[in-house]
Amino acid sequence: LPTPPARLPYVPHVPPMALLGKVTATTFALEWPRCVFDGHADASDAVWLAVAFANASATFRNPRCRADVPPYKQLPTARSYMTLETAAAAYSCSARSPPVLRVGGDTACRDQGRQDPCNGPLPSPGPYRVKFLLMGCRGPKAETRWSEPILLRRAISPGTIDPAPTRRGSDVVVIASILASLGAVLATAVLGALGAKVWGSLCHQDLGTDAFTRRSYRTHHIPPALPQPLPPGCRCSPPGLCCSAPRPPAPCP
Repeated sequence: LPTPPARLPYVPHVPPMALLGKVTATTFALEWPRCVFDGHADASDAVWLAVAFANASATFRNPRCRADVPPYKQLPTARSYMTLETAAAAYSCSARSPPVLRVGGDTACRDQGRQDPCNGPLPSPGPYRVKFLLMGCRGPKAETRWSEPILLRRAISPGTIDPAPTRRGSDVVVIASILASLGAVLATAVLGALGAKVWGSLCHQDLGTDAFTRRSYRTHHIPPALPQPLPPGCRCSPPGLCCSAPRPPAPCP
């Protein structure tokens, strides 16, 4: 009987960092398992990824050789398949490898043969479980644990999209109206305060200019008018009253 593969403590998982398209409707990303197979792999060994529906991972059986690898096209019936055949050296600690690998990223798998390690799009949201399997010329040599269930995003059918805008409840409309009114009142108050301040500043400047003008005008001195001399022969009778013409002399007695 073949020797059972070594059980490795590593658990495959979706990378925790932010990643564009980390999980989509047909694909998901996995963290690259570096340094996991060191000490178990030879130069001629290969690492496979086993993909199974979460409820079928317990019944998955490791293939004895490459010819027994379950292909991608049998996933709907066999509930599992293997893909991403990679040289074991790519997972070593010294290898310069990408941070993630993507499951389901090959859209041309439908035209490939049965023996090709196809990495085609996943047909449903799942959930799925995955594990890495190290295989040599005599069969499996080491395997990781199964991952936690991975659920893909659900695509929205175009027929279920309502083209009409969503109607909001009356409470939401009332609250939105109140908030809009409060915003308008607040804006009016702020503009009024700013206008009053500007107007007061302009008035203050005008008053200062008038005062300066008035003070400058008061500095001019106009002397009082002098009394005009009386014409010759003008006598006053009674005293203090001036006549306008000389009075003729009185006749002799």
